[in-house]
Amino acid sequence: MGAARISYMIHRRIPILVRDTLQTVTPSMDAKNLIIFMSDGHDPRYLGSAGHPLMHTPALDRLADRGTRFSNAYTPCPICVPARASFATGRHVHQTGCWDNAHAYDGEIAGWARQVQQAGYPIEAIGKMHFRRAEDPLGFDRQHEPMHIVDGIGMVWGALRDPFPTLDPPFRLIKDVGVGVSNYNLYDRRIANTAAEWLMAKAEEGGDPWVLYVGFVAPHPPFVVPREYLDLYPLDKVPLPKAHDAPAESLHPWLRAQREFIAQDGFFRDDDERRLAFASYMALLSFVDAQVGLVLDTLQELGLESETRVLYTSDHGDSPGARGIWGKFNFYEESAKVPMILAGPGVEPGKVCDTPISLVDIYPTVLDALDIARSKSDKTLESNSLFEIAGAPAEPDRLVLGQYHAFASPSGGYMLRKGRYKYHYYVGYRPELYDLENDPEETVDLASDPDHEGVLAEMEALLRKRLDPEEVDRRAKADQDRLIERHGGPEKALAVGAPGATPVPGYGHE
Repeated sequence: MGAARISYMIHRRIPILVRDTLQTVTPSMDAKNLIIFMSDGHDPRYLGSAGHPLMHTPALDRLADRGTRFSNAYTPCPICVPARASFATGRHVHQTGCWDNAHAYDGEIAGWARQVQQAGYPIEAIGKMHFRRAEDPLGFDRQHEPMHIVDGIGMVWGALRDPFPTLDPPFRLIKDVGVGVSNYNLYDRRIANTAAEWLMAKAEEGGDPWVLYVGFVAPHPPFVVPREYLDLYPLDKVPLPKAHDAPAESLHPWLRAQREFIAQDGFFRDDDERRLAFASYMALLSFVDAQVGLVLDTLQELGLESETRVLYTSDHGDSPGARGIWGKFNFYEESAKVPMILAGPGVEPGKVCDTPISLVDIYPTVLDALDIARSKSDKTLESNSLFEIAGAPAEPDRLVLGQYHAFASPSGGYMLRKGRYKYHYYVGYRPELYDLENDPEETVDLASDPDHEGVLAEMEALLRKRLDPEEVDRRAKADQDRLIERHGGPEKALAVGAPGATPVPGYGHE
């Protein structure tokens, strides 16, 4: 019997085992536990609860029904490793120095996990984390099947940015699309099963509050997905990606340089394959929804739901073909936004909070969930608890910062969201300005519009109040130059670490 079949059978078996344990469980009404789910690359507009007409995400929709969904949540950086460092520490990229997929979080900055551990709460992690090494002081009592950057090194060649390297063969983020079972799929099913079994063990133990982090790879490429999920998205119902055929000259030059270097759209044979890839992305979101659903069903059947808060998010969004771009790496809504759903005791059910927030806000949220006092350094963070934000009136002018210094960026890029406007600043290039109220798909750049000169000047002043974009760009590139030199220079660095996406430990991702 093959591995795919074994994984499928285990996946279906667990709820039956869970029901066998129910008689021994005495649920408490105290809100004491916390589960954090993180997927990889979920554009939050692809949720049934967000109003998407095609999406099948029943588990996450139920979670939103019994909790608060944050409709304007953003990543601090639209690529995995830097975003996850900010998620862990509550600090922005220029504060962590985790610039790219080779500069990973190593525990030197005490993250929320270490604060939880030091406060005496049991805390464990299952699945994809994407920090440096499991042996680092990350703050988890135990890590189950962790996925970190390859060999503690990561994607070194991605730090080659000035100039971009010549790749032979060319980099392919998306090699396969459509029906199948990838190692990523098998890994995610294993993670869901492990989390369900972990909850069963905790229910039998009873006792102390606990924290559990659960990390999935989906919907990260390859866009390969079991048939039962792809069948939810008939191709005659799936549109082609937004502006998929936009000519290169119509793009902002910073983005054009990126698209020409990555060049993923050129690997597709025709529009039918593009449509299949788009459908496969949506199908992978239904797949990861099912994995989250297995864990949430287990939590409910064990009687732990009433005493457990649940947070679902992703490290960044994704751009499945919009503007001819496949991947993340930019500040448009499809890449920069993340889902954020908070549910459980003390959280208002069925609420949508429009206040702009960020992954950095998770740090104080975890401390608040467990009533852990904040340290002096915590009080200087530019973040707020989601419990506070959800319980307060909407604050549309709350400022959110994003930045990018990684793979395929010719210079440092920065994003500010404030009210109806979103501002993109690129070192050495002209800025962009979008009115999300009138133009949610960001099709009209207002940066050169005389009527918006005041807004443009205000946004740049706000950015420079937070950081010096040119100085941060220089610092990032200097750190990356040192990294490349440590690995023997540009030519040798091309062959160091991961050639692309991080593989499942011991198996690869194909």
